[in-house]
Amino acid sequence: MLLRATNILALIASILLLVALSLEIIYYRELEAFTSWFTIASVIVCLIYCLDFFVLIAHAPEPVRFFIRNAYILILSIPYHAIAVYLDIELSHTLQMVLSGVVVLRSVMALYITLRWLIQRRTTRLLWAYVATVVLSSYVAALLFYEYEAPVNHAVANFGDALWWSWMNLTTVGAEIFPVTVIGKILCILLPILGMAMFPVFTVYVTSLYDGTQVAEGGDKPKTY
Repeated sequence: MLLRATNILALIASILLLVALSLEIIYYRELEAFTSWFTIASVIVCLIYCLDFFVLIAHAPEPVRFFIRNAYILILSIPYHAIAVYLDIELSHTLQMVLSGVVVLRSVMALYITLRWLIQRRTTRLLWAYVATVVLSSYVAALLFYEYEAPVNHAVANFGDALWWSWMNLTTVGAEIFPVTVIGKILCILLPILGMAMFPVFTVYVTSLYDGTQVAEGGDKPKTY
């Protein structure tokens, strides 16, 4: 029961982090530093992640091996920025960039936890897993693209432009918005790869659904050549 409770808490924390990150990027992007409420939300999320991590270690058959293989979760679960703010530590530009990268990776981990829960709860419904993966992945990619591209890319006027760019690249069609930052260029490469990997899944789903309908109507298995 404790393991199940912490897993549910980790899911709630992941959703909270994605929502907080969305509000921080879309509505408070003009600020140079994180807002206080986002820092508090990050601390809460990190504490839940740490709790979930140690509960998983306690239930693992080989705790040491589990710790070594999943140490990155603990590293991303430490609220470095909040600690620096609490201790009144003035961060250099390099450290600020590193901590920004940690926030990005933590958001990716939150996306993974949310998708994993959705897929595990819909194991018999491939379509739900497909839709959840495509929608959440494109949304988080749009958030990151908007955060890094909007200040330096005149083609990204608002979050809608970033969301359009994400969807167009995910469908491998492409958009007339060209990234100029490193993060934007990386996302521009990863999104079409994700799209090429995901759309055949939808095709397989529709084909299997059609074959199942033919079997139900005809009573025989579909012919194969």
